[in-house]
Amino acid sequence: MNRLRIKHMTGFHYGGDVTASYNEARMLPVSSDGQLVLFSNLEILPISSHHNYVDYWGSRVSSFEILTPHKELALTATSLVEVRPRPHADDAIGWDDLAIAVERATETVEQLKQTRRTAPPAEVVDLAREIAAKHTNSCDAALEISTAIGDAVQYMQGVTGVHSTAAEAWAVRKGVCQDIAHLALGALRSVGIPARYVSGYLHPKPSAGIGETVAGESHAWVEWFCGGEWRGFDPTNLIDIGDRHVLVGRGRDYNDVPPLRGVYAGPFGSTLFVTVEITREA
Repeated sequence: MNRLRIKHMTGFHYGGDVTASYNEARMLPVSSDGQLVLFSNLEILPISSHHNYVDYWGSRVSSFEILTPHKELALTATSLVEVRPRPHADDAIGWDDLAIAVERATETVEQLKQTRRTAPPAEVVDLAREIAAKHTNSCDAALEISTAIGDAVQYMQGVTGVHSTAAEAWAVRKGVCQDIAHLALGALRSVGIPARYVSGYLHPKPSAGIGETVAGESHAWVEWFCGGEWRGFDPTNLIDIGDRHVLVGRGRDYNDVPPLRGVYAGPFGSTLFVTVEITREA
């Protein structure tokens, strides 16, 4: 078990006075299987009234507007989360039984459709079909497909952007966790396996001591449907989801779970800043 304190600071520097801005933030984790939120708080500057709700996908959302002139928007999300190892049962479900099980619930049907970001190139579809054909168990196929995608794409910052698609990342075989997750989703969905995008944090240092603070980042991974439950996997690091992963939100792709988005009235141009600090407290 890990007890992790996460401090996520983000926002925008503007090129002049912004007269009004309207925003949504998804930066606070949720309690779920293997994860208990002990404390969470979101500070917004300039001070603003805000409305909190849980969206369709189960993410905690803070919606707020700032109607006074400002040159900077700054958010600080602080959370203390207890994370336990996630068991990964050796489920087995054949392709025909999977297709029947998928049709029984909206949450699985809606995770089969490709989005603009996840639509895979033909080469990825062929790879997924080749792997799927070797397996009678769709869950084993999903693990091999996700591993193959992670093996094929080199993690590299600065090559892709927040709006990049899976096809664009595959063309250069480089990208960040968001791109690798989109590629894995596209590959899994192309062979009939429902899969969803997960956003959160990963403590980057397994050997971190108690009280040690390290620089972290927002992270993304995938979950696929195994008939009776959803099974998580981190294709960027080729590891199972464990007690270093802190879940914030789920959706069809990144567009359903961005940490911060909004619109503003003011001068053209803004600069995003992001800092994440993670401290192991127990």
